[in-house]
Parts: sequence; C-alpha cells; structure tokens
Amino acid sequence: MRTQSVTYFTEREEEFVNLLIEIGMRRTVAKVLVFLANTDEATSRDIERGTDLRQPEVSIAMNYMYERDWLKNRESKAMSKGRPVKIYSLSKPIAKIMDHIEQEKKEEARHRLEQVKKLREYIP
Repeated sequence: MRTQSVTYFTEREEEFVNLLIEIGMRRTVAKVLVFLANTDEATSRDIERGTDLRQPEVSIAMNYMYERDWLKNRESKAMSKGRPVKIYSLSKPIAKIMDHIEQEKKEEARHRLEQVKKLREYIP
C-alpha cells in the first residue's frame, strides 16, 4: 500500500472560504479556489480530498472556474496503466482573480442601485 499526504484547510483558509461565500460565491467554487490558491498544482482527487467535496461538486466548480479563465490543466502519465491524470492549477495569481471578483461585485452593486433608483420612480 502506498502512503499519500492530504492537504487540509487551515483556520485562515477556512475564513477565506467563508468570506468568499458571504460575498455570494458558491461554496464549492470558494473551496476549490482557496485550495488551488494554496497549492502549486493538484489532481481532481487531491482537490476532492482537500476540500471535502464530492467529484461532481469539484467538476461543477472547476467548470465555473474554466469559464472565467481562472483554471488551467495539463496531463501527466498515470502511474499505472490507464488514462493520463489531469493536473490542475490556477491560470492567474489569486490577486488577479480577486481583482476580477471585486470588479464583478462592484458591477452588481451598481446595477442594484440603478434598480432601486428606478423603483423610486414608481413611488408617488
């Protein structure tokens, strides 16, 4: 049997995840993002173990991240026979991703304020 180490979130990383969730990010995306921000690269299985998410949850989160161009992957020859293993990492530094999230949230807030102004037009 082989031994493998599993990476878990520190208290600070848990807080980071919770803050991302509070600003409206999906829990699964927040966990995968924080995990990859603190790891050079990881397989899907590593991400599942480190985030305590199931495979379909990791897949959905990663698709979300691909759509925003936050994620990249490469293939590595499997240790045994079978499919090559995909190894994932962030395509941009976490600071750039946070800039994108900040911009997105500013746009959302601006849009909501415009809606409130428009609602005021209906008040006599």
